[in-house]
Amino acid sequence: MNNVLTKSKVHIDEYKGVISDSLFDEINELAKKLKDIRVCHVNATSYGGGVSEILHKEIPMARDLGLHFDWQTISGHSDFFDVTKKIHNALQGDPLEISKKEWEIYAACNLDQTERINPDDYDVFFIHDPQPAEIISCIGKNGAKWVWRCHIDTSHTNQKVADYFLRFLHMYDASIFTMKDYIFKGMDEDIFIIPPAIDPLSEKNRVMEIGEAKKIIEGFGVDTSRPIVTQVSRFDPWKDPIGVVEAYKLAKKEIPDLQLVYMAGMASDDPEGHKIYEEVKKYVGSDKDVFLLTFTAPNELEVNAFQTYSNVILQKSTKEGFGLTISEALWKGTPVIGGNVGGIPTQIEDGKTGFLINSVEECAEKIVYLVQNKEIANEMGKRGREVVRKNFLLPRLLRDELKVIEKLTKV
Repeated sequence: MNNVLTKSKVHIDEYKGVISDSLFDEINELAKKLKDIRVCHVNATSYGGGVSEILHKEIPMARDLGLHFDWQTISGHSDFFDVTKKIHNALQGDPLEISKKEWEIYAACNLDQTERINPDDYDVFFIHDPQPAEIISCIGKNGAKWVWRCHIDTSHTNQKVADYFLRFLHMYDASIFTMKDYIFKGMDEDIFIIPPAIDPLSEKNRVMEIGEAKKIIEGFGVDTSRPIVTQVSRFDPWKDPIGVVEAYKLAKKEIPDLQLVYMAGMASDDPEGHKIYEEVKKYVGSDKDVFLLTFTAPNELEVNAFQTYSNVILQKSTKEGFGLTISEALWKGTPVIGGNVGGIPTQIEDGKTGFLINSVEECAEKIVYLVQNKEIANEMGKRGREVVRKNFLLPRLLRDELKVIEKLTKV
């Protein structure tokens, strides 16, 4: 277990005028009540993916409110992360089998974490996703309240794998899911439905002038005088990167000067990413209008630039727990085309803030429509920004989690 020392500076007063006055006041009142509660968030990695991105902002925001919030990540060998990637895919519906040896690797790594954490140091634990979920059965509750936070799409889960987790998920005091459809069959403890959120004031989501975005994009060799469609996501089979390229190729028949940008952070807990990247690279071939951009460090300015400047943002997932990149793009006033799955429809109102699609052909059709109808695309983006303002900004997420802590600790 490793303590994460986030360098972010987040001041709650800076959100005045961005969020409603009632939400601002509610957060401050909850913080006063919970100032003596010690909270620890635990996840798999400090970089790469939505969970770490949220925590990099939520932890300092909580501390600015006078709350005692810590963040720790688990440590493990590559074989552990190979297993947890398989578990992740299975929980999202892949019919694969987890062997006895693989479960032993998973359990042993969770047991190892108990040597580095003292449950007496905290009153509440938030354990994120499958990787560290079995820690509770290794360490015991020791009087603390434990919350399991599931960020993935488990609406059609591999029940055999889910049953393994149910053996110790029942030990948790509560669980949090993004949508009701994701709740495991057989769960009976307190369950809360809380969607994720973005930080509107981060480098990734602050208002960026078009000139600044243009300059950053041109640094990657992308032609800013031609249409750009972008997807920001890991090289993950559920993000359908091959389908993204296929849709681009179809749309390019109608818009010959179209360019595709696929941006991906290469996370340490995702060994599958590099393999899929190579597969996509091979599929793209010699097309110089496709840009596969990978990062091993935070790339907030670059993501902001492409989400701000692109004509269209894609999130062509076939499974998606939520998809933070959708709210990120909508916050910038850019319309989004997303797969009609998981948490994506909670963010995109079809035909009003973007489009929900079910095939490569539909995706290509909507790309062409939005590129060729800029005024309609701009109106969709404006409406999308307001949806995000009301529902998917970070202070709302912190408020919801503080209410969970308040209920569990009965402060």
